[in-house]
Amino acid sequence: MKTEEMTFSALIMAAYMVCMYGTQWFAFGFYQIRIATALYAMAFFYPFLILPLGLANMLSNMLMGGMGAADIAGGLFVGIMTSGLVFLTAERGGKPWMAALPIFFVPSLLVPVWLSWILHIPYLILALHISVGQAVPAAGGILLIRAWRRYSGKEGVLFYGK
Repeated sequence: MKTEEMTFSALIMAAYMVCMYGTQWFAFGFYQIRIATALYAMAFFYPFLILPLGLANMLSNMLMGGMGAADIAGGLFVGIMTSGLVFLTAERGGKPWMAALPIFFVPSLLVPVWLSWILHIPYLILALHISVGQAVPAAGGILLIRAWRRYSGKEGVLFYGK
C-alpha cells in the first residue's frame, strides 16, 4: 500500500470513528442509525478502503458498542463485506444508487444474526429495525458518491497505479 493510500485510509477511518462517536446515542440504539456507514460508499472509488472500513466498524463496536466479541468480529466482517460489494458494484459499471444496496442490505440482514443471539430478540424484529436505520446511510452513500464525483473528478474505481 502506498503512503498516500495509507494516509487516506487513516483519514477515512478517523472520519468514521468521529462520526460514530458523535452519533453513538442513536447509532447503537434499537434502530442503529449509523450515519458513518455511508462512508462505505468511498469503496466505490478506492478499493484499498475495503479493509480500513471494516477495521473502523470493528473499532467502533469495540470502543463504543459494548456487545462483546461477536459484535466486534461481526462488525469487521460486515464492514469488509459491505465495502467490498460497493467496490464490486463500481467495478462492474454500476450506478451510484446501486452502491446503496449493499450499504442497506448487508448490515440489515447480517447484524441481526448475532445481535438476536446476544439480545435474545427475534431475528426478524431486529432485521426490520436495523433496516429502518440503514436507509439513512444508504441514501447518504449515494449523495457521497455524487458529491465525490463532482468535486474530485473521479468517475469510478481508482485502480492501483492508474
